[in-house]
Amino acid sequence: MTPGLMISAPASGTGKTILMLGLLVALRARGLTVQPFKSGPDYIDPAFHQAASGRASLNLDTWSMGAGQIAAHAGLSGDADLVLAEGSMGLFDGVARPGETGIGSSAEIARMMGWPVVLILDVSGQAQSAAAVARGFATLRPDLPFAGVVLNRVASPRHDALIREGMADAGLTVLGALPRQGNVELPERHLGLVQAEETTELDRLLAQAGEFIAAHCDLDAIIAAAAARPLSDTPPYRPLPPPGQRIALARDAAFSFVYPHLIAEWRGQGATVLPFSPLDDQPPDNSADACWLPGGYPELHAGRLSAAAKFRDGLVRFAQTRPVHGECGGYMALGAGLVDADGQRHQMAGLLGLETSYHKRRMHLGYRRAELIAPFPGLAPGTALRGHEFHYASVLSQPDAPLARVTDAGGNAVPETGAHRAMPGGGCVTGTFFHLISRAGAG
Repeated sequence: MTPGLMISAPASGTGKTILMLGLLVALRARGLTVQPFKSGPDYIDPAFHQAASGRASLNLDTWSMGAGQIAAHAGLSGDADLVLAEGSMGLFDGVARPGETGIGSSAEIARMMGWPVVLILDVSGQAQSAAAVARGFATLRPDLPFAGVVLNRVASPRHDALIREGMADAGLTVLGALPRQGNVELPERHLGLVQAEETTELDRLLAQAGEFIAAHCDLDAIIAAAAARPLSDTPPYRPLPPPGQRIALARDAAFSFVYPHLIAEWRGQGATVLPFSPLDDQPPDNSADACWLPGGYPELHAGRLSAAAKFRDGLVRFAQTRPVHGECGGYMALGAGLVDADGQRHQMAGLLGLETSYHKRRMHLGYRRAELIAPFPGLAPGTALRGHEFHYASVLSQPDAPLARVTDAGGNAVPETGAHRAMPGGGCVTGTFFHLISRAGAG
């Protein structure tokens, strides 16, 4: 196995992403091939990872994926010199009830893969006490490999010396110290970071992050700390079948949230992906036998989508005879209308009756388990799926028949059941608010 490291922290907002991106750029500048991964169900960070590393970043998640799927994805790093995985939330954070193999924590991935943890700590407002926090993280799980710490927001050389003294007393390795001034910041919006493709001057920001991390971290020590363990005992993995052999995939700033592993698995089973841009008023490719509208930010582009007559008319014609599926933002675009943050309603495709609104925002966040009660592209009723939901839309109306029985990670019923509608020419339109990750119990 390729040696790797888990980049994690005690909590969100501590500096994981800048450390991750800076390391990817700095190590790539050294001539190393670095394979990125993202722990947990995040569909924004992997795009930044790819921009920084030049390689697609896949998600690894112990709640929604079995050990076989995690091992299959991790095995794609075989031609890399090093693996770097970015954690989610705090190192041990997850849900209460385990899913496929665990609660979804970064620590579970690190332990499963044998990737030592590099813990980034915000040390502002403390000195030697930071060692108590770091030691707690390093020793809470004795079987968790631990590489060392990177100090963030260090105020001065004296501050640095005091913290290092505490870390030395605790037997912990300091792998870097990032000064308070000069930290690189990426733009954000309500779902997290602004998408990589929308970030202006992305190359400059990534270069700045690489220089910042290279100047303040011990890259040699970080490389030397990487490790891995063999995964010979994992069960076989059965990937989800593609929705068709030729898949028209909406792909632009309004439709960009689809897990990279899903597309990789479709292609691995021989499917051809045909991207098109609804924002450029492009209809789905007529040679396709299925159409997939991912999530994204349709609410920010609702006016253009409403005016895209060629896209909408072409989508409606396509749906008469072939399956069309929408995830989250794609589901909203398949609906009758979308109300933006200013309260203005925009006409959508009208293939489903869904009416959504961002004028009255309500956060929906969490893992989802869905048991299909109606046909889904490539899957039969009764199939159990796992996914993740994250959006701020309020549902005003959903008159169509439910697609699935949906529960959260605690087993509680979720009212956002998705929808389906049979079309006169034999086609079928389906939509879900959750982003599909895997088939439950698929290994």
